[in-house]
Amino acid sequence: MAVLSNLKLVASKKHLTVAPVVQRRNKLIAKIHQQIELCEAQKAGNTYAPKKLKTYTNKQTGERMTAEVAKRVREWFWVSNTTGKINLAIKYGAKTLPLNKKGANAIELANGDELIATLKELKIATANGEFDDAITEVSEATREAFGK
Repeated sequence: MAVLSNLKLVASKKHLTVAPVVQRRNKLIAKIHQQIELCEAQKAGNTYAPKKLKTYTNKQTGERMTAEVAKRVREWFWVSNTTGKINLAIKYGAKTLPLNKKGANAIELANGDELIATLKELKIATANGEFDDAITEVSEATREAFGK
C-alpha cells in the first residue's frame, strides 16, 4: 500500500450518459469519416464496404444465426450535369443539412482531392460544434414527424 499513499485519491463517479448534442455530433463525425474512406477507396480504384453483423432466423431450423455482411454506404457527392463539378451535401440520417440561411444545401468542388480535403475540414468543424444548430434543427424535425 506504499504506492497508494503517494497518490492523490478522490471520490469520483463516471457519467454514464452523454449530452444529446455530443451524441449527434459524434454520429455525424462517424458518417463523415465513412465518406472520407469511401472517397479514398474510389481514388485508389477500390471499393469501400464496411462490414456489419446481421442476425436472421433460419427458415428450416428456426434457429437465429448471425452473418457478416457488407454495409451499404451512400455517397453524399455527385457530379453536376450543368457545371461538371462535384457537389457535396452533408447528410444527417436521410436529411440534408442546411449550410446557410439562404437555403444552400451543397458545396461545389473542383476535383476528388478537393473533396477529400473538404470532408476532412468538415470533420474538424463538426468536432468543434459548428454544425450543432443544423443537426438539432434536422433532428427535431425528424422527431416531430414521428409524432404525427
